[in-house]
Amino acid sequence: MKKKNGYGNESLSTLEEKDKVRLRPGVIFGSDGIEGCQHTLMEIVGNSRDEAVEGFGKLIEVKRFKDQSIEVTDFGRGIPIEWNEKEQKYNWEIVFCILYGGGKYDNNGSSNYQFSIGLNGLGTAATQFASEYMDVTVFRDDYRYDLSFRGGQNVLKSNCGYKKTSCEKGRTGTTIRWKPDLKVFNDIYIPLNFFQEVLKRQAIVNKGITFTLYDEEFDETFTYFYEKGICDYLEEVGKDTAFTDLAYFELDTKGKDREDKPEYRVKLEIAFCFNNEVSLLEYYHNSSFLEHGGSPDKAVKNAFVYAIDKELSKLGKYNKGEKKITFQDIEDSLVLVTNTYSTMTSYENQTKKAITNIFIKDEMNDFLKEKLEIYFIENKLEGQKILEQVLVNKRSREKAEKTRIDVRKQLSKKIDNISNRVKKFVDCRSKDKSIRELFIVEGDSALGSTKMGRDANFQAIMPIRGKILNCLKSDYDKIFKNDIIMDLLRVIGCGVEVKSKHLKDLADFHIENMTWNKLIICTDADVDGYQIRCLIITMLYVLVPTVIEEGYVYIAESPLYEIVDGKGNSHFAYKEDEKKKITKALRGKYRIQRSKGLGENEPDMMWKTTMCPDTRRLVKVTPADAQETKEAFELFLGDNLKGRKQFIEEYGYEYLDRSDVS
Repeated sequence: MKKKNGYGNESLSTLEEKDKVRLRPGVIFGSDGIEGCQHTLMEIVGNSRDEAVEGFGKLIEVKRFKDQSIEVTDFGRGIPIEWNEKEQKYNWEIVFCILYGGGKYDNNGSSNYQFSIGLNGLGTAATQFASEYMDVTVFRDDYRYDLSFRGGQNVLKSNCGYKKTSCEKGRTGTTIRWKPDLKVFNDIYIPLNFFQEVLKRQAIVNKGITFTLYDEEFDETFTYFYEKGICDYLEEVGKDTAFTDLAYFELDTKGKDREDKPEYRVKLEIAFCFNNEVSLLEYYHNSSFLEHGGSPDKAVKNAFVYAIDKELSKLGKYNKGEKKITFQDIEDSLVLVTNTYSTMTSYENQTKKAITNIFIKDEMNDFLKEKLEIYFIENKLEGQKILEQVLVNKRSREKAEKTRIDVRKQLSKKIDNISNRVKKFVDCRSKDKSIRELFIVEGDSALGSTKMGRDANFQAIMPIRGKILNCLKSDYDKIFKNDIIMDLLRVIGCGVEVKSKHLKDLADFHIENMTWNKLIICTDADVDGYQIRCLIITMLYVLVPTVIEEGYVYIAESPLYEIVDGKGNSHFAYKEDEKKKITKALRGKYRIQRSKGLGENEPDMMWKTTMCPDTRRLVKVTPADAQETKEAFELFLGDNLKGRKQFIEEYGYEYLDRSDVS
């Protein structure tokens, strides 16, 4: 018997408006997770912002409630609610229950708002459909209108679908409170910092409009206001560290994406400065933050590279045969925000993270090239600073790229048979990394005693030959040419973590690739031993801080004194007060001798005092310990001359006293 196909004239169906959202939220909001839920806030705030930009109300109030509901209040004209003769529907239906409806179209299909965040009419209706509940209060025409929705349906039983009462004369505005539905989104807890970020960004690009946020969870109120918009924002970001003054350009123009497309209006403003401590690149369009940029991003990158490369070439700043700059070399020191508006916008999708308008890209590119050319003519001194800094960034990047290639070659090799590639490294037999220990010891003599005194099943030895490089006073290029450091990194095996912006992807760091349960620093209990120990901790703190943060690094304490009693038994004191306690307890004859260096110990003594898990003393290195080591090295070996002088003045006498005693 043939199986029925089941695909005929009756097989196709459509979804109702609310089900288009409730069953497929990712299509409208970009996700059915928290990202999609967060977008509901942006949609409702965006509508209130559109009213304010048109001159209707300069205050927008947002409330975040403990039950995950949200409320947005504006003081605009108020959403039209009553019967619409032309559409033969109530206006509340058009706004709250029909996708691609609303007040952003006129009779010709163009926008009633000059520069709206969204023109698709999706936001309010989509948010209503995606909510567990939505309550709406509108003030307009000297009336108050109340609507109530549950699960995408109007639940008011009146014939018109709303409640209408008189209100004080002249009052206008809209309040919408909604709770995203867990049946639609798999997470509805929008964190406070998201609200703060969204409202701050709205204030930045909508100069003169105040946004307030009340958070019920923490009982706090926040206010965001930028009188001069993006200029105030850039002053806030880098006013203390910028090495150029703020530059600001604006343009108001019209154009088309193609000859057969309609003409639209574009306004743009660009503010930037150069800064060695802060870099920032943000694009906004019709008040929406463009996370991925699109047209403005392409225009900015092209124009800045063109203008600065032209100046460098004209002034002969490039070395012979040197490659041209890239935008990365500029971006490293650039603080820039663009804010564009257009009466026609092509977004990549409803989440509005990038725009694709061809006219905006081309017009912005040409305008910025022209303005930058004038800027370099009128600002000779600042222009020179920019050119020199961009070249420094470029050469630093190229040096880092060469270092990255070299280091990756060295660190990306398989760890298997590493003992054949790292001089004098002695591995252990076990492959179980839950018990494997790596002893990092100083010198060949310590290697001999620890190798003979260890448990070869789970204890490996890595000798440090000579004094390790001070990683706080060396650049990455020098560090990664140091054989001692590179050998130790190979043996540790988890890669490198670096803070240089040019070396972020130097080597993939994966703590799970480390084959050790403990990294144990084992040095003599003398001045040289302490210094080597500090240098090793500093190296780990600079290059692989995660191994310290996750508790893998230890110090093996070596005894200061060996105290032999009258019967020939040895007692070990690790501190002065321990020596006193031991000698007091013995009461009889005893002999005290300063503990030998690691290399002079007999294997059984080495095992008992330093390596045996039952009798040894290990001290775990914490991030605080590493930070103190770093600060000490910066004080004594760094460039802090004033701090070093002050320390000597305050504490130098203590060291003089000690030298007199000895």
